[in-house]
Amino acid sequence: MISAPRRWLTFMSIGLLFIAAGTLLAQQRRSRMGIPSGDPRSFQDSEQTPPWTNAPGFERDVFTFARIRYSEGGRGFWGRRGGRWATDYPDADLNFSYRLQQMTSMKVHPTGVVLEISDPELFRHPFIYIVEPGNLTFTDEEVPILRRYLLNGGFLMIDDFWGDDEWENLADELARVFPDRAIFDIPRSHPVFHSVFAIPDDLNLQVPDVFRGTQSQFTGITWERSDAQQANFRGLNDDKGRLCVMICHNTDNGDGWEREGENQYYFREFSEKKAYPLGINIIFYALTH
Repeated sequence: MISAPRRWLTFMSIGLLFIAAGTLLAQQRRSRMGIPSGDPRSFQDSEQTPPWTNAPGFERDVFTFARIRYSEGGRGFWGRRGGRWATDYPDADLNFSYRLQQMTSMKVHPTGVVLEISDPELFRHPFIYIVEPGNLTFTDEEVPILRRYLLNGGFLMIDDFWGDDEWENLADELARVFPDRAIFDIPRSHPVFHSVFAIPDDLNLQVPDVFRGTQSQFTGITWERSDAQQANFRGLNDDKGRLCVMICHNTDNGDGWEREGENQYYFREFSEKKAYPLGINIIFYALTH
């Protein structure tokens, strides 16, 4: 079974949870001196995420953002900083982890981890994240492991892929994991959209990259491809009817986390209103259902 952190919680309104634009992460300049070699913060492209520590001896009693390193089209993993699996890494993981511990009473690991599905540590993490799966290929070894992980309480969030061809690749790979069930559209009334923040049913949750998002105040365009104008949220349930896979298609929550400090309009319209509330909702749903 998946080991999960203890249940917590203090919730506040979204207006009180987010800091003002004047104190965005980009303005919280901190020295990188003292960061150990190999620490994800040493690879960070944007301004340093504010550091924090948890009580000694409770390292496993915290939530840890776990990103999955996967192979593409029969090729290998490419390495720590290469390949689509590493899109927005490590900034998205670091910023999201910071906001999660800042805005809730959850204890959060400050740097997160990168895992392969075959890693024995996988089953210590109740939540895993896959980004840009348009060319993802699960190995024959990974397929039964991922199925067992999800049917034993694990949760997979898939994010940042666009258009019909990338969708077809992901659907084919998930069919290898769950040949006995169909992907379905998640209704906006589902608890995953309301577990912490009550996201309005009529709010367009599409999050573009920071360039398109910044320009959208003039163009109105938030999609990356002509066949990706509508954000889709789809899923798979486990044997008990619990959502165990959430697929965020035609949207890029990771950029909303990674690039939050680069433009005030982008932060207000996409990071604050969409990417963070949805991401936090997904985490709390995964840990409480």
